[in-house]
Amino acid sequence: MKKWMAILGLAAVVSLSGCGQSAAPTESNEAGGAANGQAMEGMHHTSEGKLPEGLKEAAKPAFEKGAAVILRDGHMAGMEGAKGTVVGAFDTIAYAVTYTPTSGGEKVENHKWVIQEEIQGAGDVPLQPGAKVTLEADHMAGMQGAEAVIDSANPTTVYMVDYVPAAGGAPVKNHQWMTEDELESAAE
Repeated sequence: MKKWMAILGLAAVVSLSGCGQSAAPTESNEAGGAANGQAMEGMHHTSEGKLPEGLKEAAKPAFEKGAAVILRDGHMAGMEGAKGTVVGAFDTIAYAVTYTPTSGGEKVENHKWVIQEEIQGAGDVPLQPGAKVTLEADHMAGMQGAEAVIDSANPTTVYMVDYVPAAGGAPVKNHQWMTEDELESAAE
């Protein structure tokens, strides 16, 4: 039992140090936490930069690939005020969703963002708030395959960014997703 607790504790420390959205020590659970009601637990990032099938690059993004940016929204602890670099920009519909993780745990409310291409069977038709959907995104543990409800829909350009948490810590690669209004230019 002690070994299990030590392993679990170590896993929590590692996941908290590499993230900024749902596993921060100041946030108590997945349903409560940062400014938008999210915690860091279970958040994981992929350094692969794998994109959902059918996602298309933005024709005229406000922030081009390689642009230096400052993150102005705190989806996760350490994000707000962090300096980053745009890895990609894509035109789609971004959704805030509420879901219960398939791995158990508390309901995650108003998770930002899941995009059109990460919702099972969504096709090209925008979904309305209140619609019940199945998530294909795997931004957080227990997200993939979870039943969710659309809280809001935002046709926009989404950005994949690399950043270093504002309070320090390991760099985060290929964070999915930020919207234009959550970023500002870091150019001097």
